[in-house]
Amino acid sequence: MELKLVYKNARCAVIEAADGGIYDTADTYELTLNGEPAGKIVTTIRKIFGLEPDREYVAEVKKDGTVLASLEFRTEEEYVTLNVRDFGAAGDGVKDDTLAIQSAIMACPEDGRVLIPEGVYRFVCLFLKDNVSIELAKGAELSAYTDREKFPYYPGMVPTSDGEGEYNLGTWEGDPARMFCALITGTNVKNVTIYGEGTLNGNASPDNWWKNAKVQRIAWRPRMMFLNHCRNVDVVGITVKNSPSWNCHPYFSSKLRFIGLDILSDRNSVNTDGINPESCRDVEILGVHFSVGDDCIAVKSGKIYMGKTYRTPCQDVTIRQCSMNYGHGSVTLGSEMGAGVKNVKVRDCKFFETDRGLRIKTRRGRGKDAVIDNVVFENILMDGVPTPFVANSFYNCDADGMDEYVQDRNPRPVDERTPEIKSLIFRNIDARNVQYAAAVLYGLPEKKIGLVEFDDVKISYAPDAEPGEPAMMGGSVPMCRAGIIAVNIGTLRLKNVEISGQEGEAVALENVDQVES
Repeated sequence: MELKLVYKNARCAVIEAADGGIYDTADTYELTLNGEPAGKIVTTIRKIFGLEPDREYVAEVKKDGTVLASLEFRTEEEYVTLNVRDFGAAGDGVKDDTLAIQSAIMACPEDGRVLIPEGVYRFVCLFLKDNVSIELAKGAELSAYTDREKFPYYPGMVPTSDGEGEYNLGTWEGDPARMFCALITGTNVKNVTIYGEGTLNGNASPDNWWKNAKVQRIAWRPRMMFLNHCRNVDVVGITVKNSPSWNCHPYFSSKLRFIGLDILSDRNSVNTDGINPESCRDVEILGVHFSVGDDCIAVKSGKIYMGKTYRTPCQDVTIRQCSMNYGHGSVTLGSEMGAGVKNVKVRDCKFFETDRGLRIKTRRGRGKDAVIDNVVFENILMDGVPTPFVANSFYNCDADGMDEYVQDRNPRPVDERTPEIKSLIFRNIDARNVQYAAAVLYGLPEKKIGLVEFDDVKISYAPDAEPGEPAMMGGSVPMCRAGIIAVNIGTLRLKNVEISGQEGEAVALENVDQVES
C-alpha cells in the first residue's frame, strides 16, 4: 500500500490509496485523521471533506487495526467564508437564487470561500471570476431551470473593433455557434476551485432539453460547465447529473483537474458526454465515475474552420483510476479534431458496457493538422464492451459524410485535407464479454495508421456474441466476429495477445506493411 496526496485546498483533500486496485481498492480499509475514525476506503481515489484551514493532518490507512500507510499534510489558508444565505439565497427549492449566489461569487476575495450550504437552490446560470473557491456542501443542490427563455446565450463569433480579428465565445460540436450559457460558465478566468459533496442538477429530460435535440431553438443546448480560455481550474468531488448536453466542456483552456466526480445521465439521454476537453492542454481526469448516454470522455480540437484557423491541438491529457459505464465510448478522439490530438494517456481504468473502449473518429477533410499521435492505453479492465478498440478513418459525419471523397476506399492524393493517425499503444488490457471484434482499425489507404501495438492483451468473447458492423463507417463493410481487423496500417505489433471465443481469423489483415510479433 502506498498513500499519496493528490489534491488539497483549505477545506478538503484527496488521497490515493495505491494497493494495485483499478478504481476500486483491492480490499476495504479504515481511514483515520489525527487518530479519529474518518470512514472507509473502498476506492483508490478517496476524498476527505470537512477539514479546517491551515491545519496539520495525519491520515492513516488501517486494516484490522494495523497501520498500512500514512501521510502528513497541511491544508491551505482561507481568508473568509461567504455563505450564500447571507446574500439572500433561500435554498428552499422555490425561490430563484441565481442573483444571490452570483453576488457572493463576485464579492469573494482571493483566498476566500463561497459556501453553498445544504438546501435546494433554483438557478439559471452562474459565472466564474478569477481566484474564487466555491464549495457545494453535502446536501446542497444547484437545481437548474429548464425554460429556454430564462437563459442568456453567447454568440459564436464577434468581430473585433479593428475589423481584422474575431472573438470566439459560443461553440457547438466544433464550430462557432450561438449557444446557451452553461449552468456554470467561466470565460478568461484563472485560479478557480469548485468542490464539495453537493450536486449540480441540470434537470434535463425528454420533456425539455432532450426533446428535438438536433434542432437549434433560440440557441444550442447548454452544458453543465463551460470553461472558455481558462487556466488553473480544479473541479473536485461534486456530482453532476441530468445535463442538457455535454457535461463538462473545457475549451482552449489549460492546467485543468477533474477529480473524484460523479457524472450521471440517463443511458438514453442525448449528447450527454461526460468530459470533453477541446483544444486544451495539461488536463488531468482522476477518479471520476461516469454513467452517461454518450461518450464518457471525448477529446476534441475543432472542426475544419477552428482547427485550421487556430491550430490548437488537444494535448497532454492524463486519464486514470476512472470508472466508465454505458455510453457510446469510454474514451473518444474526435470527430471534431481538426487541430489534432496528442499525448493522451489512459491507465488504471475500468470500462463497463460502453459501446467501445477507445474510439477514434476521423475522415478526409479534417485537414493536415488533424494528427492523432502518442495515444496510450495501459492497465485497463473492460467488461461487456462490444468492440474494445475502434479507429475509423471513414467516419460519416456531417452533410458530406457519405460523399465519394470521404468514403472512397481507394487511395486519394495526400493534400491539405488529409488527416493522420500516427501511433496507438495498448498494454496490459483485459477485455471480457466482447461481442463484435477485439479491434476494428481502418486507416486511410493514402495515409496509413503509422503504428498499432498490442502488448499483453487478453480478449474473450461473450457466449452469446454475434457479428456486427462498424458504426458510422459508410460503404461496404463486412460483418465482423474476428479478432483484430487491421486495414491500412504501417506497422502492427503483436506481443502476448490472446483472443478466445472468436469466429474466423484471430487477426485479419488488409494492406498492412509490416507485422511484428
